[in-house]
Amino acid sequence: MPVYEYRCEECGHIFDQLRPMDEMDESINCPQCGSQHTKRKMSVFGVGSSGGESGCQMTGGSKPPSCGG
Repeated sequence: MPVYEYRCEECGHIFDQLRPMDEMDESINCPQCGSQHTKRKMSVFGVGSSGGESGCQMTGGSKPPSCGG
């Protein structure tokens, strides 16, 4: 099951929740204030490489990964 990130529209609390994919956009209670006025956020994820010949290397800092070419 994937982990989704949500933001409460009432108190602004941001939280993660493990949920089935078919329930990702259904309402969920905020663990801080109990409101059901929550929205799923677009989450950023990282991809790492152990090097080798994959073509991508993490550059560190605020730069995006360098994918050979």
